[in-house]
Amino acid sequence: PFRILSGAMHYFRILPDYWQDRLYKLKACGLNTVETYIPWNFHEPREGEFDFSGRRDFVRFVTLAGDLGLKVIVRPSPYICAEWEFGGLPAWLLQYEGIQLRCADAVYMEKIKAYYKQLLVRLVDLQCTRGGPVILMQIENEYGSYGNDSEYLRFLEAQLRENGVEVPLFTSDGETPMHLT
Repeated sequence: PFRILSGAMHYFRILPDYWQDRLYKLKACGLNTVETYIPWNFHEPREGEFDFSGRRDFVRFVTLAGDLGLKVIVRPSPYICAEWEFGGLPAWLLQYEGIQLRCADAVYMEKIKAYYKQLLVRLVDLQCTRGGPVILMQIENEYGSYGNDSEYLRFLEAQLRENGVEVPLFTSDGETPMHLT
């Protein structure tokens, strides 16, 4: 058995020069796992223009956590909330008239597919099933407080699996039945 003692640390809120120090301090607090979101709008600020370098190099962050003996929980969008602009969704999505966000809207789902093709290829080899530190990945965030489109959630699950995600998937929702429908 492995008991997860996790703390949140978002690489996109910390300068890369401090990542090792902050991860070390998280571990010194007695935690064995770090969790981080991956904000879509941080990596695709303009449609089709991806940036995973420098302070956006989450692979380096996750690898560094693993090197320090930490496990990693990844929360890879599409919506993260996290008090981050537009919940991590890229504003350019709004240029598509009539687009419906966070549901099984055809245009929205095609944009997620394109993003996941760029994002998930960078994550698959970091999974514990392949010797890396990533032990879990989240589908959406606090979705039970927003909607109940099971087709959309199944779509996200399928996209993660089709793009090589093997670790267990989870959701983060409130504790009441209303949040779990």
